[in-house]
Amino acid sequence: MASLGHEIEVASLDAPDAPHVHEFPLPVHALGPGRNYYGFTPAYVPWLAREAQRFDAVIVHGLWQYHGYGAWRALRRSKVPYYVYAHGMLDPYFKHAYPLKHLKKWAYWPWAEYRVLRDAAAVIYTPEEERLLARQSFWLYRANERVVPFGTNAPPPHAQALREAFLQAYPNLRGKRIVLFLGRIHEKKGCDLLVHACADHAQRDPDAHLVIAGPDATGWQRRLQGLARSCGLEDRVTWPGMLQADLKWGAFYASEVFALPSHQENFGVAVAEALACGLPVLLSDKVGVWREVENDHAGFVSSDTINGTQRNLLNWHSLDAAAKANMREQARRTFDARFGIASMVDSLTALLQPQVTVAAARGVEQQSPQNTPGAMPRKAAAQREPSVS
Repeated sequence: MASLGHEIEVASLDAPDAPHVHEFPLPVHALGPGRNYYGFTPAYVPWLAREAQRFDAVIVHGLWQYHGYGAWRALRRSKVPYYVYAHGMLDPYFKHAYPLKHLKKWAYWPWAEYRVLRDAAAVIYTPEEERLLARQSFWLYRANERVVPFGTNAPPPHAQALREAFLQAYPNLRGKRIVLFLGRIHEKKGCDLLVHACADHAQRDPDAHLVIAGPDATGWQRRLQGLARSCGLEDRVTWPGMLQADLKWGAFYASEVFALPSHQENFGVAVAEALACGLPVLLSDKVGVWREVENDHAGFVSSDTINGTQRNLLNWHSLDAAAKANMREQARRTFDARFGIASMVDSLTALLQPQVTVAAARGVEQQSPQNTPGAMPRKAAAQREPSVS
């Protein structure tokens, strides 16, 4: 958005000396440190109430911390509209997976988050599936719902060089048909389903090899390695850890297919990145973008079970060379049409523009000749939850 001339500043509940504050590439107003996990920060509401008049719109990222409720307090009677990105935090999966946490959220839902969503100019969901699921978490729910697909940057263009660099780093993978998982190694991601399914897939394809790449914050990788051994798959799984920059892109380009059998996934940036590399995706129907992938025939979708994950791999394996090539081409077309960064910016500015025009008509001070009806908004402020980079 900045590259198109929009001016964006970030208000954060973090401490001014937090490392990621200094590393962030846009102006940051660090108003913390926030108190406890909720992040209560006394300076936040007065600052936002005073400074919001400089902006055309305020965007709140995420729920369940003080930055959202504080924005409601500061802006509910203001002529400056605010918008809320839910970022998957209303998915009913969490109600069933963490019932005690859900009860805790109910304790302040009616007086905090419910009001934040009710009074927002719009609550933004990134896939259509997230919008539909959000209605199921709390019976007390009102929101002006909008869908703005999330976006990410296209990969570097030198695919062959990136692929070769990855294979040089992991020479045991040369000549293999790689099934790639790239993300956090967490129980929610369904990695165990993938190990079971690949044990079955490996019997059909002697050159198949599973790569599970990502950070392990919970110690679950050790259990998965034990599962791989018990499935006779120990020598056909590689664990490279977290892949970044060129090695990450090289992993996409070196793989045959990308798999994400998650039990809950709001969007899945790695899915968009895989598609951008022309890599078909095998998803569970709990990944937020599964409808778009299925409608475009950019991969296969099934349930978040062992059988469902096996079925996805079998469907891919059953395609002939021409059909696989067609699906690879469709994967890139799906990225360009739905998940490219330019598409996201266009959708977001289209959403912001009518509200900004209405606000201007009500007498909000014009800050620039660009701020006339029909022009794109010049400025936006964003609230961020603590420690999110």
